[in-house]
Amino acid sequence: MRYFIIAGEASGDLHAAHLMGGIKLKDPEAIFSFFGGDLMAAQGGTLLKHYREMAFMGFFTVLINLKQINKNFKLAEEKLLEFQPDVLILVDYPGFNLRMSRFAKAHNIRTFYYISPKIWAWRSDRVKWIKNYVDELFTIFPFEKDFYDKHNYRIRYVGNPTVDELAVRPNKDQTYREFLDENGLEDRPIVALLAGSRRQEINLILPVMIMVAERFPDYQFVLAGAPSIPPSMYQEIIRDHTIPVLFGKTYELLQQSRAALVASGTATLETAVINVPQVVCYIMELGWFTTLLKKFFLKIPWFSLVNLVMDKEIVKEFFQGKCTPDAVSAELTKILEDTAYREEMLKNYQLMLAKLGPPGCAERAAGEMVSLLRSY
Repeated sequence: MRYFIIAGEASGDLHAAHLMGGIKLKDPEAIFSFFGGDLMAAQGGTLLKHYREMAFMGFFTVLINLKQINKNFKLAEEKLLEFQPDVLILVDYPGFNLRMSRFAKAHNIRTFYYISPKIWAWRSDRVKWIKNYVDELFTIFPFEKDFYDKHNYRIRYVGNPTVDELAVRPNKDQTYREFLDENGLEDRPIVALLAGSRRQEINLILPVMIMVAERFPDYQFVLAGAPSIPPSMYQEIIRDHTIPVLFGKTYELLQQSRAALVASGTATLETAVINVPQVVCYIMELGWFTTLLKKFFLKIPWFSLVNLVMDKEIVKEFFQGKCTPDAVSAELTKILEDTAYREEMLKNYQLMLAKLGPPGCAERAAGEMVSLLRSY
């Protein structure tokens, strides 16, 4: 069968690549055409547009890049009709993908959505859009079922891809000494910095993380480089500070870290699954205006996935004006020095893992997709 897939970010590229691998196991004759990245390209098929040309975040950034965004839409629409797939599979990335679902419906192309847009957090009215234009929704968080049940929309919970990816991550048995030697690091305890994957968030969050690092001279702070960000951008922010940047080694870095400062997103979940105590930091464009929007329109009490899965605060979150060097440093001190506090966080991580379920998410989703397509 023919599969047209759209993933617009680094995380989507990763999840879609695993999904493609699962589809190939169930459908050896699968043909893929896609918007995505290098990981998807490694699975085979035709890469039409790289996510580096699609990952725009923030009001002003989107406004400035409207011309490119519209060109991306037109290309996606043109290639979708040209390819005539058995199914369009949308992976997260709601701003772009929800619009594509409507286009596909208008042209009688079946649409599956893998990884639900976070409409349970923001603009829940978009559930009507999902009901109108998405044929099947495959979700990755157990709490999403309750949300969609309230709106009389049946979903398929398939588990969480982060559990899958970390279960088979490379270098799981690497020792601390091997990691230090391989990456030229000093023999001091490590605090990992995960500052996000988009330019806009890195520009806002990383300077705060650097100021925190200056207060902990007994630790070495190591930054996980995002694949879509050039090293030169990090160096412009880091300048004369001694903070190594490691690319393609996020999981290895977390595995050897005593603690982590983490931008909100999938990284908070990855950090928890690897069992590293964390402080969650997030700053968005539009400062006070974003804080006001969060106060009046955000439908959830927390923004980190760890807390959302557990439905309680198990990691501290610092958002917008509260994300200061003083606040983050105080919390980091607690998770580094207060043994009882640290152990309680780690215990809650294990309860979270039990909620998410076992590995096999991508294979389960792929199996259900292929079975459904064959049944039509």
